[in-house]
Amino acid sequence: MALEMFRKEETLAMRKKLIGQSCRLFYSDDPVKIVRARGQYLYDENGKRYLDCISNVQHVGHCHPSITQAATTQMELLNANSRFLHDNIVQYADRLAATLPDKLRVFYFVNSGSEANDLALRLAHQYTQHEDVIVLDHAYHGHLTSLIDISPYKFQKLTGQKEWVHVAPIPDIYRGIFREDHPNPAQAYADTVKDVIDKVHQKGRKVSAFFSESLPSVGGQILLPKGYSTKVAEYVRSAGGVFVADEVQTGFGRVGSHFWAFQLQGDDFSPDIVTMGKPMGNGHPLSCVATTAEIAGAFTANGVEYFNTFGGNPVSCAIGLAVLDVIEKEDLRGNSSRVGGHLLDRLRQLQTKHPIIGDVRGVGLFVGLEMVTDKEQRTPATDAAAQVVRRLKEEYICVSTDGPWENIVKFKPPMCFSMEDADLVADRIHHILTGDWNTYPIALTYYNTFTHKFSYLSASLVRGALHSAVARDIIERR
Repeated sequence: MALEMFRKEETLAMRKKLIGQSCRLFYSDDPVKIVRARGQYLYDENGKRYLDCISNVQHVGHCHPSITQAATTQMELLNANSRFLHDNIVQYADRLAATLPDKLRVFYFVNSGSEANDLALRLAHQYTQHEDVIVLDHAYHGHLTSLIDISPYKFQKLTGQKEWVHVAPIPDIYRGIFREDHPNPAQAYADTVKDVIDKVHQKGRKVSAFFSESLPSVGGQILLPKGYSTKVAEYVRSAGGVFVADEVQTGFGRVGSHFWAFQLQGDDFSPDIVTMGKPMGNGHPLSCVATTAEIAGAFTANGVEYFNTFGGNPVSCAIGLAVLDVIEKEDLRGNSSRVGGHLLDRLRQLQTKHPIIGDVRGVGLFVGLEMVTDKEQRTPATDAAAQVVRRLKEEYICVSTDGPWENIVKFKPPMCFSMEDADLVADRIHHILTGDWNTYPIALTYYNTFTHKFSYLSASLVRGALHSAVARDIIERR
């Protein structure tokens, strides 16, 4: 099979003509054309290899032979919808149940994280008979209309906040209202949710659900302070609502120490509904909602059948089972802990050398590097972060940014990421922040117009990211 049908320029021209322009490309100024992949590596049309630090969907590695074999074998045998009795769907549900708290024993299979979160909303509304939903600031839960309504990341740019949606502060102990020096940030942030609930009640309304990613991703690779979710769940359930844990980005062992990120909150915590997706099918469209028998019973009692044409089909479930097998056989959770820990150590070493790195945080292979122009003020270094992404691309390393100010370089690579990969990433970042000696002779100093202090940044970043007259003047004088 030919790897290319069109030259890169032709493909790009056709895409601009035929594909909606809101469907954006990575590196839109100079896109990378990828024609094949394996493991944690992507290959362009010229055979250049890129280290993939972006694709958390290809969870166990691109084109894993066990996954492709499972898909091919089942597809050659049978693929039909789940109204026909078949072993794969019940075997897969049983395997998933073994990873979850005992009370989460009923499953609905769908095809994307957005579908899963939309169904979770329906389950919560049906069970509680309430409408209102509490979400975290800058949250993103999917692209369906119902989910844009509960995603501040989206609705703040579009139609605005609906009356039934309520936003609580994101529990960010680096940049939020309660920081790392607070004696009990988990309780403090949980109490902000309690305040939101009280305001909902004052309006004569009732809470259906608290909806949160177990580790907010678009919000900035945030680690929730331990104990936060337990206390929030207590407040929400007391108000008649349910706790929904969105594991679409973080499930299936990415955090290393646990299979699900919500389990970082402690053994005594269990959500009422869990949604899962992206890594579940290793690139195949597969997602799921897990819930309690009581919530599922209320959904059944409405008398309306729930049917999903492709959800839980034999091929999807065969792929899902193969993913679970690979996670276990290749000890990918252990690899996530070891390699992720090493990457965090290397990035924290860089933090001591480069003042532009304000914070390094993460768990397993869920890592964020936050860039700032001033460590005391924690002013987001948005342009510099974008320039680091561009420079890493030139080094054949693919990363991207996240957070409200897009100043957090994020790492969510395939779980087969290696120690050598982590070292390469850290070494290249250090090289970029220190200054590219082949192009620019020395790391330059630029004047920080926000605080009237000096900070250090490589010439490549200054030229590419800082456009103030002060910065240009310093470059010219040096």
